[in-house]
Amino acid sequence: MLRLNLPTYSFTIKSKGDRQYIFDRIRKKYVILTPEEWVRQNFVCYLINEKAYPPALITIEQHFTINRLSKRTDIIIHNRKALPVMLIECKSPDVRIGQKVFDQIALYNLEFSVRYLVVTNGLKHFCCFMENDMKSCTYLKDIPDYNQISG
Repeated sequence: MLRLNLPTYSFTIKSKGDRQYIFDRIRKKYVILTPEEWVRQNFVCYLINEKAYPPALITIEQHFTINRLSKRTDIIIHNRKALPVMLIECKSPDVRIGQKVFDQIALYNLEFSVRYLVVTNGLKHFCCFMENDMKSCTYLKDIPDYNQISG
């Protein structure tokens, strides 16, 4: 898989037929290894290993309904009261991070109303803090550590 703009982590990968699978430590199962999944698994390791995010407070691919459409989040971070505090949208490294991606995560945030939104394709990472009115945001220079967002 492509080298990402993240530290290097070790993963358990297996082949079955013509497909590769990667072990997802959050969901505790093997999932098909796609370019987007590669980004998601690396980003989760980054959050846990570099930013001290507790694995038990990370949810992957949570289903929800908005405007009668079934959707799923890539990653949700919860605080210690089990309330969502951060949404993360992962894209394949070949997907350009543009307005369409930000519109997607903003739409998802109508359901969750979190303060932190992150978009990554593994090569570029963007994090913004939603202001009190939830209609404007401030882009942050770095992904905050867990203790900065969990209050």
